[in-house]
Amino acid sequence: MKVNVLVAEIGSTTTVVNAFKDIHSPCPRFIGQGQSPTTVLEGDVNIGLRGAVEDLRKRLAVDQLEYDEMLATSSAAGGLKMTVHGLVYDMTVRAAKEAALGAGAIIHQVTAGRMKRTDIKKIKEIKPNIILIAGGVDYGERDTAIHNAEKIAELGLDVPIIYAGNIENQEEIKEIFAETNSKLYCVENVYPKIDQLNIEPTRKVIQEVFEEHIIHAPGMKAVREMVKGPIIPTPGAVMEASKTLKEEVGDLITFDVGGATTDLHSVTEGSEEINRILVSPEPLAKRTVEGDLGVYVNMGNIVERIGKENLEKELSLNIEALMEAYRAIPKTPDEIKFVERLTLEAVLTALERHAGKIRHLYGPGGKTTIAEGKDLSNVKYIIGTGGALTRLPKGKEILKGILSKNRQNILYPTDEAQILIDNHYIMASLGVLAKRYPEAAVALMKESLGMK
Repeated sequence: MKVNVLVAEIGSTTTVVNAFKDIHSPCPRFIGQGQSPTTVLEGDVNIGLRGAVEDLRKRLAVDQLEYDEMLATSSAAGGLKMTVHGLVYDMTVRAAKEAALGAGAIIHQVTAGRMKRTDIKKIKEIKPNIILIAGGVDYGERDTAIHNAEKIAELGLDVPIIYAGNIENQEEIKEIFAETNSKLYCVENVYPKIDQLNIEPTRKVIQEVFEEHIIHAPGMKAVREMVKGPIIPTPGAVMEASKTLKEEVGDLITFDVGGATTDLHSVTEGSEEINRILVSPEPLAKRTVEGDLGVYVNMGNIVERIGKENLEKELSLNIEALMEAYRAIPKTPDEIKFVERLTLEAVLTALERHAGKIRHLYGPGGKTTIAEGKDLSNVKYIIGTGGALTRLPKGKEILKGILSKNRQNILYPTDEAQILIDNHYIMASLGVLAKRYPEAAVALMKESLGMK
């Protein structure tokens, strides 16, 4: 059998390969999925890749499996580790952070203002894949970004540097890194004017830098032997899929509940009414990562949020026994019931942290109403992907729990939003596919979400 495209999702523990056929036709098809343990620790990720392709071949029951090209997403080798350094936290730092998260990065450090010795020490401990420096509106404050660049350059790290601050500093920044081992990428300012975000150029460059340098990560050196097309961070691929689908169907949010984290991607302009009272700008596409909300690795955090006694009363289960015998994939009815409740809590908490709020201020002139954060009130679709929401029996029902939330002063989606599940669990794969074949990716997404 021959297929057009294989998309590999190279995770920290498992490598999954999805096969797609008839990509160039009006009716592209998802053929099947294979998986194998990821072999980063063996020093060659291709071993796991070949194992996943072989598993796919067996599942398809064919003698031979050929493909025209292979694309990939990766969170292996620890994912895309970044540190972000800006001027004022609520302005340039936040803009730089939004760009990094939207690209699929895992942010290990954020600093505002002139970096201290302790900040520099932490960078050395983190060993980031990329360092992002921002600071100052265009033709505004210059000294902080220059100071931070000089301190980072003194470290002598062989790490790509992205500069996305005051454009007046670009030549100076180039001089600072000219004699270092770090490759420098100068991008448009993420915060060129007060109350103006410009994160897309930086987000795009972060993904390009990741793709260029991922082959230097442990166990990833041989990846280009098999993967000839784009390689982007797996969370960034989910964002790409969400943005591509938004252009076709309208404003949406995507939940990705995993064993370690819960990611929420929103792609919406918000309502005109809220935009008029918004105190600071929000990006069209926003991603938040809840590192404490995972239904396997971070199960204990969610249990603690709900309360063990409350869970036992609510579910009529021995929570202590379930936690001791817990596995990555729930099998028994009790385990499934338990994980579904953890997933619901992860979804509701992630939404609460992501969504904006309305506040009423009182002063000499009377009452003033303002809005802060991301407005989700215009969202038409609530999408679930990730292992928990796509594989648990009540994935759709869990997401419906959002619609019954009290919305007083919180900018949640309305009852009219439609719930959709990524039934084939291929949204990340379709995000990387969208970079080459956007029309095919949209058609395949609609099919997986049951929109056809």
